[in-house]
Amino acid sequence: MYEPTRTASRRSFLAAAGGTATVGLAGCLGGGGGGGLDELTVAHMPIYPDLQWYVMEGEGYFSEIDAEVTGQEFGNGPDIVQALGGGDIDIAMFGIVPAMIAIDRGISAQVTAANIEEPMGIMAEESFHETFEAEGADAFATWEEEQGEPFTFGTFPQGSVPDVLLRYWLRDVGVDPAANDAVEIIEISGASSVWQAIANDEIDGTSIMEPVPTIAQAEGSSVTMLRTAAEVLPGQPAAVTLMSDAVRDSPLAAQFLEEHVRATEFIGENPDATAAHVNEGIGMPTDRARDALDSPLSNFITDPNEITEATQVFSEFAAGNGQIDEQLSNDQIFDLEVYDTL
Repeated sequence: MYEPTRTASRRSFLAAAGGTATVGLAGCLGGGGGGGLDELTVAHMPIYPDLQWYVMEGEGYFSEIDAEVTGQEFGNGPDIVQALGGGDIDIAMFGIVPAMIAIDRGISAQVTAANIEEPMGIMAEESFHETFEAEGADAFATWEEEQGEPFTFGTFPQGSVPDVLLRYWLRDVGVDPAANDAVEIIEISGASSVWQAIANDEIDGTSIMEPVPTIAQAEGSSVTMLRTAAEVLPGQPAAVTLMSDAVRDSPLAAQFLEEHVRATEFIGENPDATAAHVNEGIGMPTDRARDALDSPLSNFITDPNEITEATQVFSEFAAGNGQIDEQLSNDQIFDLEVYDTL
């Protein structure tokens, strides 16, 4: 059973006088300008790629939407997929892969916006960088010979966005982890756990998003950036905004995306204030949150057209992993019309 950890609508939070607001029927029938909907329940995760949520919440942008917006925070994508399947969620801000899984399972929803592009980085021990630049794929065998053990990457579970980017990059440089004993990929759940694995010298590299690279740099870690997503897969998707058909068919879809655009612009124009929202919403110290916003991985966007091409790479991997029955087309994944008509 899914377990949302907190409500995140400021209006709902204040209305509950500091308690946890109870989520009623998603998209309750009602009047107003929402085309029959007077409540929106939005699933999101406490991650950097969902930063628009925390800005929309913190800046009071939801007051511009003709519905009561209630947020539910989840710890992972699969739980959001389950909640979507139960009809408890109207809008989900989460990874492109679980979004495709939801669509593949017959949930009536499509992606209407991107939250970020190219947010991942391939990080590796600094001592490996020079060898890799000189030897390419053979560098992993050299590492194993010198270290007496395989080069170990630690990242999110197989099929996740960081995992897919890592495997795509390895394939691109000519390495098959399943057939190459010099490379090992271990699964680690959660960015904080990835950082702990780096800090404890348990892994030699990772594929990860902010704020881990910024934390690693601040702590003087020897695991540093080897390749950014922009260098590996231009337009790489990550977190997206998925809307149910009921929302997409109502005026609320455009209203929500208008505020999403405002939040994206706010992030770019007001990094100091944005860092405060990161601190409040995600719990990252403000100074490091501010540094992370200057990272080459902090590419916040709304336009879904920017990620459609690279999304097919993720659709291919999801089908290959058995997460979806077959590779989904962009027409199946995206509803571009909502954004295009803003």
